[in-house]
Amino acid sequence: MGKPNNHSDIVFKTVTDLNASAMSQVAASWRRSALTHGLDPSRYRNQTIVGNSQLSIEKTRNEKLLRIARPVIDSMFRAVGLSGCCVALTNKHGLILESRCHSGDTRDFEDALLIPGADWNEASEGTNGIGTCIVEQRPITIYKNQHFYSKNIDMSCIDAPVRDHRGNMVAALDVSTCRIDHNEMLVSMLSSIVIDAARKIESSYFHQSFTNARIVQANDDLLGAPALLAIDGDDLVIGATRAARKIFGLTDEMLANPLPASDLFGGEKFDDELQSAEKSAMRRALARSKGNVKEAAKTLGIGRATFYRRMKKLGLQ
Repeated sequence: MGKPNNHSDIVFKTVTDLNASAMSQVAASWRRSALTHGLDPSRYRNQTIVGNSQLSIEKTRNEKLLRIARPVIDSMFRAVGLSGCCVALTNKHGLILESRCHSGDTRDFEDALLIPGADWNEASEGTNGIGTCIVEQRPITIYKNQHFYSKNIDMSCIDAPVRDHRGNMVAALDVSTCRIDHNEMLVSMLSSIVIDAARKIESSYFHQSFTNARIVQANDDLLGAPALLAIDGDDLVIGATRAARKIFGLTDEMLANPLPASDLFGGEKFDDELQSAEKSAMRRALARSKGNVKEAAKTLGIGRATFYRRMKKLGLQ
């Protein structure tokens, strides 16, 4: 067989090379796209675009997620929009719920179908940032010709999973660019922005799911993911993010019948560590709000009166 001379040839050659598929996550996704889903990189199927009625239903189903995510998406867009990027949030299946792009880039993203209502699941669209992120449930960047379909090789997509308060994936956060002058250095920089934004959404989601509990950050975390614990007024652990669950070996069953934090994590020593972690979190919130207790309490997802009580108990007054 001669040297592959176009994108489709490269994909087919890689798909049939078991060693390549084993060594490269992109190649493994190409293999899934071709062999599991029966896709052909040169023969594009019409992409699924749901109507306004179905999109409205999906947005209603994800109302809490969207309410929490919108401020983060808007902030991201202010940071990256002028560089020709589109910011999008999907549901857990890869359907774009909302997106942001500048008017001068609208045509490019409409042509690429990076628009609300477009379905980017990997089973129908092959290797792409959104769909592959959802399948692999990890941050992922698909740069230009790493896409499966030939029609997508002029764009790059940077994605991170978003998880709910139980650690379940509920969305993919996406930044994509169609500009011909974007390069791997720019894409690498965007990756850290996307991952950080996804973690902010997860953290806010967790705080708003346990509004009457103390939210404490664990002393350790998992590659920077938010390792948060929700502890009620009786010092029972009633919630934990995915990272916290992995660190402490927590399960849904354990959280359904909560144990005292001190029993679960090591008695008085943990009580001391818990208070230390909570004190640090409150001091950070106060620093970010420049001493404004109302804003600091809002950041932590608790009421101002509760914040004052915790300040007094922890000796911050």
